Amino acid sequence: MSTLVEQLINTEAHKSLFESAVRQLPLPVCAAFGSSDKPQPVSFSSTDRVLSTKDSEAVAKQFPRTVAASGNVVLSSAGSRTTHIKGKRVAVLFSGGPAAGGHNVVCGLKRVLGSGNTLLGVKAGPKGLLEGSLFEISDADVDFVLNTGGFNFLGSDRTKIKSDAQFAQVRETCIKHSLDAIVVVGGDDSNTNAAVLAESLYRGVKADGSGVQVIGVPKTIDGDLQLGDLLAISFGFDTATRIYSEMVGNILQDTSSSLKYWHFVKLMGRSASHVALEVALQTKPAIAIISEEVSARKMSLASIIDSIAKVVVERSHKGMNYGVLLAPEGLIEFIPEMNAMIAELNDVLAHEATAFAALADD
Repeated sequence: MSTLVEQLINTEAHKSLFESAVRQLPLPVCAAFGSSDKPQPVSFSSTDRVLSTKDSEAVAKQFPRTVAASGNVVLSSAGSRTTHIKGKRVAVLFSGGPAAGGHNVVCGLKRVLGSGNTLLGVKAGPKGLLEGSLFEISDADVDFVLNTGGFNFLGSDRTKIKSDAQFAQVRETCIKHSLDAIVVVGGDDSNTNAAVLAESLYRGVKADGSGVQVIGVPKTIDGDLQLGDLLAISFGFDTATRIYSEMVGNILQDTSSSLKYWHFVKLMGRSASHVALEVALQTKPAIAIISEEVSARKMSLASIIDSIAKVVVERSHKGMNYGVLLAPEGLIEFIPEMNAMIAELNDVLAHEATAFAALADD
């Protein structure tokens, strides 16, 4: 029997009782891929549905080869298992901020590819792809990260691959590791970058003139990556808002206990207010500021402050000198006068980039 010290040490390095328990749970799998214990690759067929947006022409000009090949036609799982292909080498990377569910994407890929194909992990996101920092992912690796949060297994960063030199580096990595496909798990910026990469690698990478497929997997806690019924919400949003709601709920409970504090809580979510709105709906704070409402009503900073002060005073008259205010992190961008100031500062920074760089060097 192990000693108490040995038992405590064994709970370190991602081996807590909770993490050990969630690893025993089945892998969540989309019904199209079969059961969680043995997901299978499926075939896809074209539908009659074509994606059309107001900027379709501009997109087609930016991505001529990939748009021409796909026709922007929506694909649907054919409901039948495809012939299991062998000998393929697929790389997967995380890009941008972490979101719960990323590790399970890796686990799902590994299980669907099976032993006849190779799954490679890219260390530290797009930067690792440029540097050729790849390693083979084993069954033991995916068993260890199954159902766990974070992006710590592979790491991530926010490098944007956009220059000709960077595209050349990626091609070298693809050739060196004999890649057939690259899976990018990321948000809106990362998937845009994946689309640019797909255009660059469409053909002419391998000796036979063929290219490398690039697949984007949408993730973001911000809730700003949606496409109607095709993508109601990306993974990460539900977990983030549930956790934030628990935290805000605890603060609400504290305020109604102490009866003397106001808490101003700024929530993540970038420019959009999806996170702030969802947390507000779940917790019912005294005040919830929604950036899009501020923009639609053209509210000035003074009017926002006045509206907050009014609620504080009204609650005070009722003997409630406490409360919670929720504000989205991107609020400042939607206040007219602040937006004008930001635009002016951006212009100054752009024109005086050399001078500011010199200050940084000093």
